[in-house]
Amino acid sequence: MIEIKETLEIECSIEKALSVIGGKWSFLVLRELFEGTKRFGELQKAISNVSPKALTDTLRHLESNGVLIRTVYATVPVTVEYSLTEKGQSLHTIIKEMKYWGSYWA
Repeated sequence: MIEIKETLEIECSIEKALSVIGGKWSFLVLRELFEGTKRFGELQKAISNVSPKALTDTLRHLESNGVLIRTVYATVPVTVEYSLTEKGQSLHTIIKEMKYWGSYWA
């Protein structure tokens, strides 16, 4: 007789959180948006070495996961601003702790 065992996949809450946050640039975008609403150019200046494509991809990822809001104003040229949602603001404590950890251990 052959015994078949089912593999149970248990979701890890850390993996889920990292999936929402995204890649390395997300942490730096969040750091900037904790200070308040920013435009694309302001974010790009504040985050050294981020390419426009990487920043765009990061902003889209965070928006699709409900972490930030993209607001478009009908001006010439078009003005786009990014700000954190309540969900995004709730990451502040976590990111601050990571900052402390990095300054102590890294």
